[in-house]
Amino acid sequence: MTLQKRNLIISLMLAMFLAAVEGTIVTMATPTIARVLRGFEFISLVFAVYLLTSAISTPIYGKLADLYGRKHILSIGILIFLAGSFLCGLAQNMTMLIIFRAVQGLGAGAIFTISFTIIGDVFPLEERSKVQGGLSMVWGVAGLAGPFLGGFLIDMLSWHWIFFINIPFGIISVLLLQRSLYETPQKRKHRIDYAGTAALSLTVIALLSIFLFNQEADSGWRPVIPASLALLGVLSLLVFYKIEKKAAEPVMPFDIFTKTSVLINIISFLVYGLLMGVDVYMPIYLQNILGYRPTASGLAMLPMSLSWLVISFNLGKLLVRHGGKKVLLASNAVLLVSTLLLATLGIDSPVLLVLAYGFVIGAGFGGASTSLTIIVQDSVQYNQRGTAVAANTLLRTLGQTIGVCVFGNVFNLYITKYFIQQGINGIDPSNLYQSAITHPAVTQEQVRLSLNSAMQTLFAVFIAISFLALALSVVMPAIKQEKTGVE
Repeated sequence: MTLQKRNLIISLMLAMFLAAVEGTIVTMATPTIARVLRGFEFISLVFAVYLLTSAISTPIYGKLADLYGRKHILSIGILIFLAGSFLCGLAQNMTMLIIFRAVQGLGAGAIFTISFTIIGDVFPLEERSKVQGGLSMVWGVAGLAGPFLGGFLIDMLSWHWIFFINIPFGIISVLLLQRSLYETPQKRKHRIDYAGTAALSLTVIALLSIFLFNQEADSGWRPVIPASLALLGVLSLLVFYKIEKKAAEPVMPFDIFTKTSVLINIISFLVYGLLMGVDVYMPIYLQNILGYRPTASGLAMLPMSLSWLVISFNLGKLLVRHGGKKVLLASNAVLLVSTLLLATLGIDSPVLLVLAYGFVIGAGFGGASTSLTIIVQDSVQYNQRGTAVAANTLLRTLGQTIGVCVFGNVFNLYITKYFIQQGINGIDPSNLYQSAITHPAVTQEQVRLSLNSAMQTLFAVFIAISFLALALSVVMPAIKQEKTGVE
């Protein structure tokens, strides 16, 4: 591998790490920030607007990258992310922080989308799986490093520095990107699809808002708000479809949606929803049911990251030899087996068993995530690759966002159901530990049992999702992978 390619990989990994670690650092630092800025009631919005703006901007960046080149559009996205980070560090109240987090999300949308598109352009297949595996593994490293880095910065400096620390590394990423990536996008006059962009943005906002912003609504309005948002989402989607059929240069041309790509996008939605569920609820299982400290639970997730990396590094030869469908099928079969194994975990399971199961599920995620990305990259021509990857990234983001909201509702519902079956009413799952202290009929052991009961239900949901992903892999048409990439 040439020095130019190595510098490009470093640039992309730096950018991806910044966007990935921001989630874990902010999660850890939010209680401190909310206390200082006096805005505990707005904590959820700090995360919601980041997810929302990154999801909205994803397909837009994909189209712009196809029109004007990957390097400059990604550089602009990184600079927007850095501007949002700098402004977040200067925030004087929660309203300012939420607005500036939205700016950060706008930049993150470019990083999540164009980084994988560039890899598809530059690297041949056998190198591509290794690079994409490393890029995907950045999320695992960020999950482990984020809490330690955030705690250090807050303890030694202040919460402002969890945002300021991004700036020098982001600038290095842009400089390396500009020096190591050479491209000659076709020079012609372009017509930006403003109407399609607006309609697509409204669709995403409406659909995500059902899950993100309806958690605290008054019970009398709960049925009305999601129904109204769903209707708005469907109507705006229909408008978007009509606009795109007539647009000269649609933001998301529908000819990229073949039978294969539609199935790949649905599988991506399911797999990444499942990934979010494992990432969020396995630490809860380790800490709140088995009783391990956060640091120990983070280390217990390490085997999943290691097997993900090992599989990704060896996936290129398998894709060339057996094709994308067989590799994806095998990966989803491993995911199904791993979720069946998770269902055997209980309230007193040994941590070694969790480590072993984590290694298995990491292998499934590593194979599925990398092969899904490569299949999408190879399913379209170069001038549509950014758009195709962006559409897939959007479905992944939607899967993660919707998945974590659905899992949260299921988890809370079955905690409440457990206590009702025990003859105990009035337990609020979102405030369970306080309830355990103040409610005379609830003991700490019952809290553990209720969490374990809800976790078993979630494991059953995970099995259903992995089974559906496997079934869709079976009916997907066979895919022949090319051995070389675009240099």
